[in-house]
Amino acid sequence: MSSRTLIRGGLVITAADETHADILIEDGRIAALAATGTPAAEALTADRVIDATGKYVIPGGVDAHTHMELPFGGTFASDTFETGTRAAAWGGTTTVVDFAVQSVGQSLRAGLDAWHAKAEGNCAIDYGFHMIVSDVNQETLKEMDLLVEEGVTSFKQFMAYPGVFYSDDGQILRAMQRSAENGGLIMMHAENGIAIDVLVEQALARGETDPRYHGEVRKALLEAEATHRAIRLAQVAGAPLYVVHVSAMEAVAELARARDEGLPVFAETCPQYLFLSTDNLAEPDFEGAKYVCSTPLRPKEHQAKLWQGLRTDDLQVVSTDHCPFCFVGQKELGRGDFSKIPNGLPGVENRMDLLHQAVLDGHISRRRWIEIACATPARMFGLYPKKGTIAPGADADVVIYDPHAEQVLSAETHHMNVDYSAYEGKRITGRVETVLSRGVPVITEREYTGHAGHGVYTPRSTCQYLG
Repeated sequence: MSSRTLIRGGLVITAADETHADILIEDGRIAALAATGTPAAEALTADRVIDATGKYVIPGGVDAHTHMELPFGGTFASDTFETGTRAAAWGGTTTVVDFAVQSVGQSLRAGLDAWHAKAEGNCAIDYGFHMIVSDVNQETLKEMDLLVEEGVTSFKQFMAYPGVFYSDDGQILRAMQRSAENGGLIMMHAENGIAIDVLVEQALARGETDPRYHGEVRKALLEAEATHRAIRLAQVAGAPLYVVHVSAMEAVAELARARDEGLPVFAETCPQYLFLSTDNLAEPDFEGAKYVCSTPLRPKEHQAKLWQGLRTDDLQVVSTDHCPFCFVGQKELGRGDFSKIPNGLPGVENRMDLLHQAVLDGHISRRRWIEIACATPARMFGLYPKKGTIAPGADADVVIYDPHAEQVLSAETHHMNVDYSAYEGKRITGRVETVLSRGVPVITEREYTGHAGHGVYTPRSTCQYLG
C-alpha cells in the first residue's frame, strides 16, 4: 500500500530559500513541491493532509555529534539510544550521528559492532556512526579504509584525555595521512590534554576542587594551541579537518586564518557555548557540576565571537555533543574533586529551539538556522540530499514548527533521560509541533507517536565539501 501525505500552506524554509509551498510525501520520500494556491498545488491529493498554515515547514535536524550510552569516568551517559533518539525527535532532530568507540587494544570493528548492537532496534529516528580512534597502529589504519567503504566516513581523535582517548602528534599525523588517501574526515577534540593535566594536578594541590576550576584549568589558549597544531598537522598530511565543539574565540581565530588560507578546515560549535558561560560553572552548592563539559564553558565575551563565526562561515555547524549525566549519583562523583565530574551536557532536544531563538535575537537568519542545523551537517558527513533539505527525492524528514508558541525549558517537561536541564527556566519562542521521519509521524501535534526500531542505520558517503 502506497501512503501519501500532503502538507499544505506552510512556509517551507531550507538553507537555500523560503517559499510558501505544499509538499507531497509518498512512500517515505518527498514526491513534489508546488507553490501554495497554484493549480499545481491544488492538483496534489493524499490520504492524509496536514494543515501547516502559519507554521514553518523545515527539514528534520541533523545532529552530527551525540554520545548515547558513552562510557566515561566510571559511569555511562544516561541517555540510551531509545531515550536519546526519542528526545531528539521531540526537539525536531530526525538524524543523529553518534560515536562508536575503539577501546585501546581493540579493533575498530569490535567498537563499531558494539555500537551497532546498542542502537539496532532501539532508535526512534535514523542514525549513523563516526568512529573514535583511540589506538592508532598498522591494523587500525587498514581498518579505516574498510570503514570508509562501508559508510563510516569520519574518525574522531583526541588531543585531550591522556590515558583514555589521547593520540600523540605522530598518531594523529598517521591517521590524517590515511584519511587523505581514503577520503575520510578526521574530527578533532582540540585541547592540549598533556598541559591541562599538569594544571589540574596543580589546582587540586592548591585545594581548588570546585566545578568552576574545571573551566579555569582547561584554558582557552590550550584550545587555540591544539586547534592550530591540528590544522598544521592536517596541512602536512594533505587532509581535511573538522574541529569539534569549538568554545574559545582564540580557537575561532585559528580556524578563520586557516580558511582564509584556503585550507579544507571545518568546525562546529554547540548551543552550550552560545548560551551558557563560566557564570554557570560558578553556581554555588556544586550546582556548577551540571555544566562541566570539555571543551569547557567560557566567559560570556566568547559568545559574540562564536555567533560572528557562524555568520561568516568560519564555523559551519551547530551540534550538541549531547552526553548527559545525572546530577544525582553521576555528576556527584566529582564532589571534592572537579576532575572526577563526568564531562558532558544534555542538549539533543534543545538545539533546534535554541537556534530558532537565536534567529529572533538577531544572531542568525532563518535560512542560516536551517543551514547550520540541517543542511551543512548533512553535507559535511555525506548524508545530503537524502537528509538536511526538503526537495523531491529527499527522505521525508520534515518538521512542522510553530514560530509563535512560547515555552519554558525545564527538566520537568523535557524528554531526555537526565534529572536536570542546562537551560532550566529559559523562556524561548518557537516549538516543534509535528515531526515526520521518512514520512512516518513520530511527533503528532505534541504527542509522541513514534516507536523504538523505526529509526534505521544510515551509511554515509564522504564529506561533500571535498571535490
